[in-house]
Amino acid sequence: MSIFRGGNPAFNEQTYEGLPQQAEGQGMTVGGTIRKTALLLATSFATAAWAWWKLSSLNNPAPLRTGMFIAIGVAFIISLVLVFRKNLAPWLAPVYAAAQGVAMGVISAYFESVYPGIVSQAMLLTFLIFAVMLTLYQTRIIKVTQRFRSILTTAIAAIMVYYLLAWILSYFRIEVPFLHSNGIAGIVFSLFVVVIASLSFLLDFDLIEQGAEQGAPAWMEWYAAFGLLVTLIWLYLEILRLLSKLNSRD
Repeated sequence: MSIFRGGNPAFNEQTYEGLPQQAEGQGMTVGGTIRKTALLLATSFATAAWAWWKLSSLNNPAPLRTGMFIAIGVAFIISLVLVFRKNLAPWLAPVYAAAQGVAMGVISAYFESVYPGIVSQAMLLTFLIFAVMLTLYQTRIIKVTQRFRSILTTAIAAIMVYYLLAWILSYFRIEVPFLHSNGIAGIVFSLFVVVIASLSFLLDFDLIEQGAEQGAPAWMEWYAAFGLLVTLIWLYLEILRLLSKLNSRD
């Protein structure tokens, strides 16, 4: 079995290994996961709105930008902890959502200051794509087969390696191609990443459904909601990047 069955590194084929099975009606449910996801999204929206408001009201935004990097670091550490200690999700997932909200608020405010209207467009597209992917999954128009998983997860792994390489090379002032370019190749690359991030929802939905069917513990609803939030944030950031490239060509 591949650790990358799920496109989300926090939510994959091994997620339910070793977990005790619960009696029917006492374990994880799809509806419970949806409610937990809504709570995490509300938390992220609240802290994002706060960060945006604080950034616009400060004469010197430097402290809040420092706070953004701290928030990203906190979210990253929490995500690592949760991968190995999933039972902590009911307590750590809301903290992750709050920290990511602060980071998203600052990032969104920056993009909005450069390209007015871009944030509302990115948010609308993110939730439209989520709704479309959910419909495609529920109607089985796209079936999550082993071949589908293999192709998609290979693409996700390649993207993550590329981003890691770009991050390392940035310290040596070396810019990798396509990532920030607003040329045709750069736009095609961003569009490709958006498509892959969108399809990742199908793997997440499949694993949530499996957790409910297998009788995973109820606290796994929080972990599953955390996994969905990770994918939502990834997609939102990639759409922001794509829209900024398109707007910079005007």
